[in-house]
Parts: sequence; structure tokens; C-alpha cells
Amino acid sequence: MKRFSFSTVMLWLGMLFIYLPMVILVIYSFNASRLVTVWGGWSVKWYVGLLDNTQLMGSVMRSLEIALYTAVAAVALGTLAAFVLTRIPRFKGRTLFGGMVTAPLVMPEVITGLSLLLLFVAMAQLIGWPAERGLVTIWIAHTTFCSAYVAVVVSSRLRELDLSIEEAAMDLGAKPWKVFFLITIPMIAPSLAAGAMMSFALSLDDLVLASFVSGPGSTTLPMEVFSAVRLGVKPEINAIASLILLVVSLFTFLAWYFTRRAEERRKRAIQQAMETMAEEASASKANWKPTTGQTA
Repeated sequence: MKRFSFSTVMLWLGMLFIYLPMVILVIYSFNASRLVTVWGGWSVKWYVGLLDNTQLMGSVMRSLEIALYTAVAAVALGTLAAFVLTRIPRFKGRTLFGGMVTAPLVMPEVITGLSLLLLFVAMAQLIGWPAERGLVTIWIAHTTFCSAYVAVVVSSRLRELDLSIEEAAMDLGAKPWKVFFLITIPMIAPSLAAGAMMSFALSLDDLVLASFVSGPGSTTLPMEVFSAVRLGVKPEINAIASLILLVVSLFTFLAWYFTRRAEERRKRAIQQAMETMAEEASASKANWKPTTGQTA
């Protein structure tokens, strides 16, 4: 009889603790009863009703738009910050710069949100921008928060790269910017994808920062759900949360699938190159004949 080890039991308990509430949420999204705690049979009417709930769907589209913009901006800024920290070993203010890059990781979101709110208010008084808080201010706040995560992820990948490939390209006459875009970026593409997905998820989930820097007409999905839950959980909330789980799971699976295929192609290419080099070496060794010296 197979015995389960302690680590296996703890693994399954941890997975149940994390994913069982999600499964229950999906099941209750098909509840026919309007009372979410009372089971009334299976029904999809709450999913159909989402089409008529313009306020909730508007907040969903708003959150997805902000999350998309945040992922793009955070990857760009975080990658540049990581490149500076890993490829420029010495410059004035390096310690301060590194601390400022990673500060949002340990800074409470309440402090960050309040600081950004005061910044936007002061900027509006001095230069007249932003005239009102909305999608742009939320995007800036989320980018500031998510860039730190991207910088950490990309930095760890950059430290593992073999610099000889980049140095060989520059020795052959390639410009630094061309080496960066044609060699470095493809090699760190998995970390860029991971940082983009993390930024997208963090932006979609954020409530505290958005509460500080949002304005009228810029309510995000977490804010909408939080305000609705205070009056009681509605079945529409379960339905929209289930759809978000489905979309996130699908994108995660696709990212894992394409990343795995790219890694397998890279391994096959390296193996084929090694086999080709071994065949060429054996062929040259077989064709090599020692020459006899002639005496004068």
C-alpha cells in the first residue's frame, strides 16, 4: 500500500486551501436563487444578466483597459531599471536608485496611495495637470507599483545570461541598441512575459491605490465589488468573478504552453548545433593526415 509522505499531504492541503474557495465560487455562480447562501438549483441567468448590468460591465472593461496599459508600461520601465542595475555596476546614486526601484515592494499601499494623491493634487495646482483624477492617474499609480515587480523578475534573468553572446555581437560591429533588441530581449522574453502577466493581475486586483487616485466615472472592478459586498454579495458578482477566473486561467495556460514550446525549440536547436559541431570535428579529425618532414 502506497503511503503518503508529509510533504505530499501538506501540498494537497495547501492546494485545497487555495483553490477550494474558487471552486465553490464557480459553483454558486450557477445558483438559481438570488440568495447566494441558499442553493436553488442550477441556472445561467446571472451570466445572461451581466449583459444588462451596464455599471458592472463598464467597471470590468475599465479595469481590463487599465491593466493592459499598466502591463505594457511596467514592462518597459521595469526592464530598463533592471538593465541599469545589472549592466552598469558603478554609478553615482546606484544604491539610492536600487532602493527607489524596490521601495514599492515593501511600502504599504495606503502610504503609496496617499503620497500619489497628494502629488496629483499638487501638480494640478501648479501646472494644471491632471485636471481631474481618473483612468490616467490610476494607470500611473499602478505602473509605479508594478514596475518594481518587473524589475526584480527581469534582473534575476539578466544576471543569469551569458554575456559572451552579446560581447561577440558587439565585436562583430553590432550597435548596443541592436544587441539589446535582437539578442538580449529574445533571451529574456520569458521573464518579460511573466512580468507582464504579474503586472496585469496586480493591476486588475488593486483596490487601495485605485481608491485614492480615482475620480468620478473611473470606478474599477475591485471598487465596484467592494462597494457591492458591503450591502451583501450578489449573484452577479459570483458570475463575473467566475468569468475572470476562466479568462486568467486560459491566458496562463496559453502562456505556459507557448513558453514551453519555445524552450523545447531552443533546447533542440542547441542539441542540433552541438551534434553538428561534433560531426564536423570528427570529420576533420578523420581527414587529417600528418605530414612527414623532409631533411635537407
